[in-house]
Amino acid sequence: MQSHADLVEYGARRWLIVVGVMSATLLQVLDATIVNVALPTIQGNLGANFDDGAWIVTGYIIAAVIVIPLTPWLQQLLGRRNYYVGAIVGFTITSILCGTATSLSELIFYRVLQGLCGGGLIATGQAIMRDTFPAKQLGLSQALTAVGAVVGPSIGPTLGGVLTDSLSWNWIFYVNIVPGIMSALLCAMLLRDPPKRLGGNSFDGMGLALLATGLGSLQYVLDEGERYDWLSDRNIFLTAVLAVASLATFIYWELRVVKNPIVDIGIFARKPVVAVGSALAMLLAFSLFGGVILAPQFQQILLGFTATLSGLSILSRALGIMVMTFATLALMNRFKIRPQIFLGLGFIIVAIANFQTAAVLTTNSVFGTFLFPLIFGGIGFGMIFVPLSVTVLSSVQGFDTQKATSLMALFQQLGGSISTAVLVTLLDRRGAFHQDHLAASINLASPAVQHALQAHAPLTLVAGIVSQQAATMAFADAFFFLGVVTLVLTPLVLLLRPPKVAAPAGHAIAIE
Repeated sequence: MQSHADLVEYGARRWLIVVGVMSATLLQVLDATIVNVALPTIQGNLGANFDDGAWIVTGYIIAAVIVIPLTPWLQQLLGRRNYYVGAIVGFTITSILCGTATSLSELIFYRVLQGLCGGGLIATGQAIMRDTFPAKQLGLSQALTAVGAVVGPSIGPTLGGVLTDSLSWNWIFYVNIVPGIMSALLCAMLLRDPPKRLGGNSFDGMGLALLATGLGSLQYVLDEGERYDWLSDRNIFLTAVLAVASLATFIYWELRVVKNPIVDIGIFARKPVVAVGSALAMLLAFSLFGGVILAPQFQQILLGFTATLSGLSILSRALGIMVMTFATLALMNRFKIRPQIFLGLGFIIVAIANFQTAAVLTTNSVFGTFLFPLIFGGIGFGMIFVPLSVTVLSSVQGFDTQKATSLMALFQQLGGSISTAVLVTLLDRRGAFHQDHLAASINLASPAVQHALQAHAPLTLVAGIVSQQAATMAFADAFFFLGVVTLVLTPLVLLLRPPKVAAPAGHAIAIE
């Protein structure tokens, strides 16, 4: 039977596989964020209102979330190479279809298909990278994976802004064509399949139905909840009940009833490091996507930044991530520092960066205001991905590798969705709170109002200033909240314990 060593590649063949896998990973991650910048333009061109246009993003995410945990089963059914190449080809074709869509319904349908194709690309790519490098270079394989998986969300807004401002919204999809074709060709020619697990290919239809219903409903509640005032809306309430009931039944079914579950969630009990790693992956995504959501909105809505300029500021964080990811790998290899130390320090730096951003936000902020907090936060994120991946993946072998990467990818996606839902709600609620508080202090006897009246400024201008200040304070609260959540949950890293029997740390992460 093939072992991990049988799948290791060397020389030019290895690096061509790296190019193919990194291209596919970057495509999937970019498409999760690149559309957000162009959404107002797409809605205007297709004559869609905000609520309907939001399904361009929601449909994609729901489809991707459902597919992610199914990837180990799909690979057993089709073979890893066939599944991966097929997913890349499907993603590329659906990208073309998205770019040619002439109506909102067409675009949403194609985006759902795109999500179904792209959902498993990150987890599968991470497992492929792990198998392509020898065990002593596990850290290097995961550092390269991080370039796409962690840097991608920061590049997405930049690329989306440039393409939308310079060309048209269609190009945020057409940009996938060349990398998609290149990635599919390289992977089809070079990838080799790991051995299939015997007796694990039976179809768990009930598990699939429960999983799709539960995750789809949960994602719908997270995406649409704030728009309809959460559980006060009957539709959101019933969908939330359906999500909880479906997921609870799914867990019972997979653990107690079915012999060959479609998703082996029992790995959490067998390998506690996978459970803790998934929780930390969720925290990582919560903080990472939270910044991607907040900074561009504040810059474009309140400061008047163009999509391109806003994207460039977020790109500074991507540079910090990229540099520190490889610096962390080198430090781990040189000084044999425990991964938990890097993880803890990284999360603390991310929290401090959010506190810094909250402290410097004003209506007079300029491009340079955001640079230091973003770069500093990027340094923190760069200290997280490699130690987390190395610790989890060094604890699993064989088919469990794909299970671990899929579950971590699922929790990472859910972390981003929860972050979006929580922060959008917080912005609305805190904005209303500050609006009421500031408005209560404004009256005809107020010196500021008297000054405005003497300058013949209309009261509507005063009201606009109050609204702008309230929104700024709400964004500061949101960044502060993001920092608090990150800091409070940082002690989770203490639970991440590598296996007692494993290769020496220096060998597991060597660069040579």
